[in-house]
Amino acid sequence: MDPAPSLPTAANAAVNPAAPPTADKRSALYDLIAFFLEGGIQIWVHITGKRIREADAPWLRCPLGERGRIGTGIYERIAHDENLEIRVPPSAGLIPDFNALRGPSFNPDAIHPAIRHFYEHAAAYHLEVWTEVSLLGRFFLWLLVEFISRRMEQLNFPISSLEVAKGMSSEVVQLLETASGRIVYTGWLRRLKSSGHVIYAGLYSTVRVPGEPNPCVKVTFPCNGSANVYLCPVAHPDGSFGLDSSGSAWGRSGFYRIVRSGAERRRVRYIKTLHELFHVYVDDEGVLRTEHIISFLGLTIIRLHYKMSPASSHASAIASKRTPDAIEQPI
Repeated sequence: MDPAPSLPTAANAAVNPAAPPTADKRSALYDLIAFFLEGGIQIWVHITGKRIREADAPWLRCPLGERGRIGTGIYERIAHDENLEIRVPPSAGLIPDFNALRGPSFNPDAIHPAIRHFYEHAAAYHLEVWTEVSLLGRFFLWLLVEFISRRMEQLNFPISSLEVAKGMSSEVVQLLETASGRIVYTGWLRRLKSSGHVIYAGLYSTVRVPGEPNPCVKVTFPCNGSANVYLCPVAHPDGSFGLDSSGSAWGRSGFYRIVRSGAERRRVRYIKTLHELFHVYVDDEGVLRTEHIISFLGLTIIRLHYKMSPASSHASAIASKRTPDAIEQPI
């Protein structure tokens, strides 16, 4: 029978400098803080959230994540659980047909064709991103990212522009019914090119929300449960496109935090003070850009700016910057 492992001591710590006691203590402290933060969120949703039957609110139905790491494996887990097929087409879109957003007060035909093309073929675009975080938002985002997001590889908001200085990869993952080929979920996976860490592993779809006149864009982020954002489409007079989650009541657009509460029931907390706003436009030079603002209690927490360019154009631009001398130089 193997002897029981012994606890680390000062003597064997000196022999094994790879695991110093201070690092162990810090790791244990981080684990403890993360446990209480994540557990506190779960308890808060269970106590204050509305208990619903999944069948009674189909617009809230979504895959739920488990405690622990989410990361890139979430799509494989969903495909396995729901017997779906995974495909990664090179020009897949977040919204396969932009006309799915058409409603009484939203006309997709009024949106600039380049914007429509991006949403229908997002995988064919290269993303560049810049980030700006408010002083107040920096502390709260640091708590979220440091103790929860990095551990589960989900919702890793880039707090510093240095984190995204080398760019962000973008991959659109389709989860389909094997027999019919119907797209059940569209995943948008974004990672830091510098480290490979997952920033967002989301699921995109369009859905009818009870209190909104037009179909909404639904974004689900599986975590310990899920975080669902429902965004209303907006057509601006200049042909630019908006997505707005600033609903003011249950059953409207906005942010919904969901956790399990039994086999077929969920606890859902609607957070009406947390809003997201997207403004997608074509600038004076014909470049496609997006402003993404997240606010809480009316205060801007983080502002992200995206530049989207067709992947082929981006590759050509990089190639054109390489001089013949640079190409012929030995490595």
